[in-house]
Amino acid sequence: MTSTDMPRPKPGVLDIAAYVPGRETVHGAAKVYKLSSNETPLGPSPKVAEAIAAKNADFALYPDGSAHVLREAIGRAHGLNPNNIMCGNGSDELLGLLCQTYLAPGDEGLFTEHGFLVYKIQIKAAGATPVAVPDDEGLTADVDRLLGAVTERTKIVFLANPNNPTGTYIPVSEVRRLHAGLPPHVVLVLDAAYAEYVRRNDYEAGVELVSNHSNVVMTRTFSKIHGLAGLRIGWMYAHEAIIDACNRVRGPFNVNSLAIIAGAAAIGDRAHVERAVAHNDLWLGKVTEALEGLGLATTPSVGNFVLVHFPETPGKTAAEADEFLGSRGFVLRRVAGYGLPNALRMTIGSEEANLGVIEALKSFMASTS
Repeated sequence: MTSTDMPRPKPGVLDIAAYVPGRETVHGAAKVYKLSSNETPLGPSPKVAEAIAAKNADFALYPDGSAHVLREAIGRAHGLNPNNIMCGNGSDELLGLLCQTYLAPGDEGLFTEHGFLVYKIQIKAAGATPVAVPDDEGLTADVDRLLGAVTERTKIVFLANPNNPTGTYIPVSEVRRLHAGLPPHVVLVLDAAYAEYVRRNDYEAGVELVSNHSNVVMTRTFSKIHGLAGLRIGWMYAHEAIIDACNRVRGPFNVNSLAIIAGAAAIGDRAHVERAVAHNDLWLGKVTEALEGLGLATTPSVGNFVLVHFPETPGKTAAEADEFLGSRGFVLRRVAGYGLPNALRMTIGSEEANLGVIEALKSFMASTS
């Protein structure tokens, strides 16, 4: 059989660079500390297991296609109308639904230079053209550059706030300025996957803008602070017209029964969220200070991870540091695919994991080869 006899994907699909998640394992290490995917070291709320055990769900039946129980729980937790909420198989699915709903060939989707790789993938999958807009010198989204990149073909703008993998954010005043400069038919998507970790008075996840405008969407996830990455639960808050349009594209049973039960229990446990925030506040500062004490530059982060920059000196590069750490069981995230070839992203993990990375990097930086 020749290649001409094979089914061919539609134009553009094979031009997409497939998303590569943070690796999970290394060979030869007695114990592995996975610090590559920004998962919480505290795990999910104990109430999740209690809710699943109490529910005794019949998994032979389809789940509620509207995820009503989960949307109600999210609405109670955040003071939102459940009719303006859609749940998905992780926020990744929702980002894809927005692209499928609002982008067509010939359209453009904007995102920041070092923004989440899924934006580019989903824009191209919809047949549209991805446009990466440079960040400022601090690896932070530049509103003036974003607005300057808008054309008559622009239909959607993605802003991760805080951004992954840099950990930077822009204040709500700048988000408002970005929105004010966009044409009303352009959808502004505020990806607030790490919103719960931010402790800045000038930050707002997006609720206010969505509540007052018809062209803003806020996406959130249960994968980070709620510790439910394995169940793939995301949600978005938007005007009812956007929810209605995306519901016409969404699969009918896109959130499974177990995820609905677990998510509703997790989002109701505020105390567990606060414990996770307190752990992150403590260790983000300690880790950052320790790394900088080793002579490594870091990008100031408001998330549950830190971007660590390595010198270009042979023997001290990010690639060599990654190999050194991996041999000792510490798995960090290479971010060359984000345009940051000489940096590693480190999730804030348990005390044992954090101290272990610091000690390993101390040895790495002190080594002569």
